Amino acid sequence: METGVCSDVVVRAFRKAGIDLQKDVHDDMKANFSAYPTRWGLKGTDPNIDHRRVPNLQTYFTRKGKSLATDGGSETFLPGDIVTWDLGGGVDHVGMIVNVWYKPSQRYLIVHNIGAGTRMEDGLFAWKITGHYRYF
Repeated sequence: METGVCSDVVVRAFRKAGIDLQKDVHDDMKANFSAYPTRWGLKGTDPNIDHRRVPNLQTYFTRKGKSLATDGGSETFLPGDIVTWDLGGGVDHVGMIVNVWYKPSQRYLIVHNIGAGTRMEDGLFAWKITGHYRYF
């Protein structure tokens, strides 16, 4: 899939697993708005964008999944895990660990979209990891 942003990759993966992350994030934000980041100055939820903001996903996965250590070795990052990164300059990024083992680095690849469409790459430690979540 060439269109969308990084969060769309995660939302689409969850849809394939039968989970409507767009609806679930929006519903949780609606019920618990004060638990979510306020950096956009919002007065309420927006079902069209709530799920596309990485800090909202971080909050949702902390609330509804399991937040794991971000400083572990690659062996602590398993297929299905969600990872968030700080790309610098206030830019957040999200991707998912996939079940493709990359022999040269001895770790699983990530799937993400960093502007060139959805890609599977050995990029787990390419940026500062800010979140590590397990939902499944």
